[in-house]
Amino acid sequence: MSTPEPPLTGFTVGVTAARRADELVALLERRGAAVVLGPAMRIMPLADDSELHAAIRQVIASPPEIVVVTTGMGFRGWLDAAQAKGLGEPLLDALRGAAFFARGPKAAGAVRGAGLREEWSPPSESSGELLTHLLARGVAGRRIAVQLHGDPQHDFRDALAGAGADVSAVPVYRWTPPADPAPLDTLIDAAAERALDAVTFTSAPAAAGTLARADTTGHGDALVTALRERVLAMCVGPVTAAPLRERGVPVVWPERARTAAMVRMLTEELPARRP
Repeated sequence: MSTPEPPLTGFTVGVTAARRADELVALLERRGAAVVLGPAMRIMPLADDSELHAAIRQVIASPPEIVVVTTGMGFRGWLDAAQAKGLGEPLLDALRGAAFFARGPKAAGAVRGAGLREEWSPPSESSGELLTHLLARGVAGRRIAVQLHGDPQHDFRDALAGAGADVSAVPVYRWTPPADPAPLDTLIDAAAERALDAVTFTSAPAAAGTLARADTTGHGDALVTALRERVLAMCVGPVTAAPLRERGVPVVWPERARTAAMVRMLTEELPARRP
C-alpha cells in the first residue's frame, strides 16, 4: 500500500518571518511544501539602549498602577535588561503592586513566568480591544507603563493620555528592515510573478515591511495584484493582516493566532484552491 503524499506537495509557500522562521519552514516542509524564505524585518533588542534604561529607572522611581504587556519576548527582555544593570529586583518590586493587562497568551505567560499575574487579556489578542477595555475601566489619574513591541504605538498611548492617564513607554526592541534584502526581493519577485501559491505573515511589521520593500523596488502594484488574484495571503491573525487589508488584499487567518494553527489552515486552504 502506497503512502499518501503530504497535503502541500506541489505547492510553494513564501515565508516573511524572521523570528522563529526555522520552525515555520519546518512545519511547511513536513507537509510537503517548497518554501521561499525572505525575512521582511528583523528584531533589534535594546538591552544597551539608554532610552530603555531610563524607562526602567522611571518605573522604579514611580511604580505604575497599570502595566500593559504587549509581547512575551518584550516583557522578558525588559526584565533581562534590568537584571543586566543590577536593577532586576527593584523593578519587580515596583511592578508587584500593578494591575497587568496582557495583549495575548504569550504576553500573559511571560507575566506569570516572572511570578506576577495578569488581570485581563483580550480574546482577540488585539491592542485595539485592550485599549477599549482600559478606557472603559477608567484610567484618569492612573500611572500606566506600556511595554512597546517594536512600534512607538503613539495612537495607543495618546488615547490613554487623552483619557487622563500618566503614560510612560518602555521600548524593549525595534523592528528594522533586514540587513540583506536580497532574499525578500526574491520572495517578492516570485509572488509578483505568481510563482508562489501563498505568502505567510506572522507580524504586522513583516506585512508592512514586505509591501514597503515591494514599493521601493517598483514591484508594489504587481505584488498587490498577485495577492488579490492568485497568491494566498495567509496571516497568523487579524492584527498581522491589517497592513494588507489596507491595500485591498483579501487575507485569511486562523481562529487562534498561532503559527501551528496558521499552518493547519494553510494545509486546508491551498488544496481546496487547486484548479
